[in-house]
Amino acid sequence: MGLTKTHMFTDKQNELARIAKVLAHPARVAILEYISKQDACICTDLVDIIGLAQPTISQHLNEIKKIGLLKGTFEGKNLCYCIDQERWQEIQETLHTFFSNINRNCC
Repeated sequence: MGLTKTHMFTDKQNELARIAKVLAHPARVAILEYISKQDACICTDLVDIIGLAQPTISQHLNEIKKIGLLKGTFEGKNLCYCIDQERWQEIQETLHTFFSNINRNCC
């Protein structure tokens, strides 16, 4: 697989691409939807809820954490997750800015 040459693009373009990559997988969307609907951080086993193997869930959680969208704390042996609200707001603003600045007058 070739190099992505990210150095050729602006920080904003690279950031948007990282966000889009995380949101492009349906399992990650399902995980985020589930976590965002909870009243508190979740410590339950996402395997039962999402239906994927534990290593797969862990890989997806790591990808989501890479863009700073999840916060985690240890409670006993469990790692509990919740949405980082500040980062969620930043991501919403980034996506809104991108989609708002698209020229709608072409073709």
